[in-house]
Formats: sequence, structure tokens, C-alpha cells
Amino acid sequence: MLELFIKGGPLMWPLLLASVCALSVAIERLWFAASQSLSRNRADVAQMLSDLEQGKTEEAVRVGDASKDFVARVLGIALKHPAAFPEAMLAAASAELNRYHRGLAVLDTVITLAPLLGLLGTVTGMISSFSLLGGAELGAPAAITGGIAEALIATAFGLGVAITALIPFNFLNARQESARAELQEAASRAELLLKK
Repeated sequence: MLELFIKGGPLMWPLLLASVCALSVAIERLWFAASQSLSRNRADVAQMLSDLEQGKTEEAVRVGDASKDFVARVLGIALKHPAAFPEAMLAAASAELNRYHRGLAVLDTVITLAPLLGLLGTVTGMISSFSLLGGAELGAPAAITGGIAEALIATAFGLGVAITALIPFNFLNARQESARAELQEAASRAELLLKK
């Protein structure tokens, strides 16, 4: 494996760095998503909405402050400002969704950058292989084709890094959209109850 890596050329090092960055971000973000999923307590949100329906806004705020559920926390923050509930909900939801978005830009960059670095490694490897043709070494086709094969290692590695990073990126995007939908639903229900 190390020999194959070295044969890929100097652009294998940036590809390795990109893969390490993607792996570390993916592990941290997946850990975050799992911890958020485990700390969900939909009963707290239901209790808050029930309190709002009965006109007990202060009790609903207390439940939100004590909860580990992100929807309940956001509702609790927004309910502290009932006169400007939509604006307060938007600000609190935006801060919460920023936690879900953290690190996704790194994964997105690696997904785009890794194949391009791989192609650049292939192009530079092919340039050096074809430079042998100009050196009157026409009787050594094995050296030329071997150089081309080695040049393709960078492309294969770059594609592998991008494909591997794409899976957690799409999963984390789906989790972020799910969180956004849950916050919007809770905000709409709370706003309707506050208007009664």
C-alpha cells in the first residue's frame, strides 16, 4: 500500500491530507448527530405545547430551559419573547441549525477537491511519461505505459476520497433538513397557540 501511495506522485500528499480532514470531520459530525438523536425528548415539546394551550407560558419556558431536546430549547428561548415570537424563534433556530451545519463546508470542499487533485496528479504523471517519448527511448514502451498506470493511481485515490466523503455529507445534510423541519413544525404550532 505504501509503495502504491509513493508511485502516485507528489500530489498524493495533499490527497492524504484531504482524506484525513474529511475523516476527522465526518467522525466528529456523526458523533454529534448521534448525540443529538439520543438526547431527543419529544415529550418535552409536547408538554410545552400543552402548557401553551392552557396559557401557561412560564411553565413552558421552564420545561424548555431544563430540556436537552434541541426543539424544546429553541421553543423555550423564543417563548421568553412572546411579543416578538417569530423573530425570536427564527434567531434561536438559526443558532441551533448552525451547530448542525458546522464542518459540512469542509466535507463539501474535499468532495470537490479530491477528484481534481487526482486528475492533476494524472496529468502531471502523463506529462512525465510522454516526456520519455522525446528522449529517443522509443524502444521502452513498458516504461511509458507503466508511467501512465502509475499516473492513474492519483485519480483512483482522489475518487475514492470523494466517494467516501460523499456518504456522510449527504447523511448529515439530511439530518440538518430534518432538524429544520422539526423546528418549523414546532414553531408553527406554538405560534398558533400563542395567538389563541
